[in-house]
Amino acid sequence: MKKMRVGVLYGGRSGEHEISLASAAAVIAHLDPARYETVPIRIEKDGRWRVAARPPESIKASEVIEASRGATARTEIAEREAYLAPCPGDTTFHLDVMFPVLHGPYGEDGTVQGLLELADVPYVGAGVLGSAVGMDKAAMKLVFAASGLPIVKHETVLRRDWLTDTRGLVKGLIASLGLPVFVKPANLGSSVGISKVKTEDQLAPAMDLAAGFDRKIVIEAAVPNAREIECGVLGNDRPNASIPGEIRPPATREFYDYEAKYLDEASETIIPAPLSPAQVVEVQRLAVAAFRAIDAAGFARVDFLLNRQTGDLYLNEVNTIPGFTTISMFPKLWEASGLCYSELLDRLIELALERHAEKQELK
Repeated sequence: MKKMRVGVLYGGRSGEHEISLASAAAVIAHLDPARYETVPIRIEKDGRWRVAARPPESIKASEVIEASRGATARTEIAEREAYLAPCPGDTTFHLDVMFPVLHGPYGEDGTVQGLLELADVPYVGAGVLGSAVGMDKAAMKLVFAASGLPIVKHETVLRRDWLTDTRGLVKGLIASLGLPVFVKPANLGSSVGISKVKTEDQLAPAMDLAAGFDRKIVIEAAVPNAREIECGVLGNDRPNASIPGEIRPPATREFYDYEAKYLDEASETIIPAPLSPAQVVEVQRLAVAAFRAIDAAGFARVDFLLNRQTGDLYLNEVNTIPGFTTISMFPKLWEASGLCYSELLDRLIELALERHAEKQELK
């Protein structure tokens, strides 16, 4: 049987470039070589596309991040020249399906998905709309609210407005949301640029930090005594939810930030999450509802905040290309639900081809 040619697209221009390398290494290592011919395609931080001479090898995000932080410009250039081969002379080389393993802007936000739509190439994951809404926290919350899904009280501020009326917005935001709040760039992941603000004097620096990453800033009222619950969703028009899991950052951190996610081994992952049967059903119901609300496809990880005292459950966000190393939450949730990593990859490719075939039937 002829092998299916799978392009694994990774790297990218976003601040989550290194996380993507680790996710792609795991995906490539677990694609069955008897069924697939893998073509590793790397997008550099400056936007250049290259077919890699060899794929990334480290599946631990911490190793990739620490290596990138310690590298000098000279060693980075030397590694890149040794690592990457020129694009093939035949620019029409065929791919049966593309597997984007890109996190953040310019990869998870509908831009690459739009390019693949124009090229008529089947691809894994959400389409242009689902990707764009899933990336933009402000737009996502509007869609959740319109769908009657539970979200925390929040405000969205444009960077231009913040720069022109800083003092007025500080007073207005505190009056509207109280304290503490979380301040986030609307279009980033991996907790990049996020701050927890507990006092009035902390708000302006947090807003400045977020405004350095995006033109839109989302400010959310903090959920008291919050537990962080996550659930995987798999499918197209009839998606299914995984067993929920829970993330417990170390007590030394205010929330599950970038360092806690990728560099601090004290963070704890609990699968299944210690929830009542009714809570499990509700998490799974809301996860599927959120997936459908943004018009996602293929896969997503849906994140929740659960108030320990009241039991109130809030949707936080949908990640349309979640972390995909073997120790990432999404594949671990599905492994606990009965689908191992390699089988999960097979299913995602099947869903991509299924969705593309359905589009071909349209006039």
